[in-house]
Amino acid sequence: MHLLTFLKMYEPGWFMRVSVLLTQGVFFNGFFIAYLISPRTAHRFVGYLEEEAVLTYTRELNDLDAGRLPKWENLQAPDIAIKYWNMPDGHQSMRDLLLYIRADESKHREVNHTLGNLEQAEDPNPYVSEYRDDSSPHPAKDIRYQRPTGWERKDII
Repeated sequence: MHLLTFLKMYEPGWFMRVSVLLTQGVFFNGFFIAYLISPRTAHRFVGYLEEEAVLTYTRELNDLDAGRLPKWENLQAPDIAIKYWNMPDGHQSMRDLLLYIRADESKHREVNHTLGNLEQAEDPNPYVSEYRDDSSPHPAKDIRYQRPTGWERKDII
C-alpha cells in the first residue's frame, strides 16, 4: 500500500511503472528462493529493511517539521491512503500520512524480527496465538506492545 500511495501521488510514466514492476518481480523471486533456503535469514533481512524505512520516514518527518520540504507542508494524502488507513478529517495531511506509514513499517520490523527469532519448524506464530493474560505484554497485531528488535523466543514460548 505504501508503494501504491506514493505512485498515486507521483503518477509516473510508463517507464517508471515498468521499472517498478520488474524490480518487484526480481525481488519477489529472489526473496522466495532465500525464504526456501532460510526463513529465519529472510525474516531478519526484511526486519532490517523495515528498520531503514522507519529511520527514513522519521527523517522525512523531521525535515517536514523543519521546513525543508515546503511542497509537502500543505499537501493532502491521496484518496487511496485516506481510505486504506481510514484517516479521519483533519488528519489527512502529508505529515499524517508519513506517521501512518512509519507506524506500519515499525510493526513490520517487529513482526519480521520476531519471526526471525523463532524456530521455524517448531514454534507457533505468536501473532495469531491466544494469550492467557491479554493485559501483559505479548506480540499483538496492533501497536500496543511494540519491540523494535522483535520478541525473543524465551519471552513468548
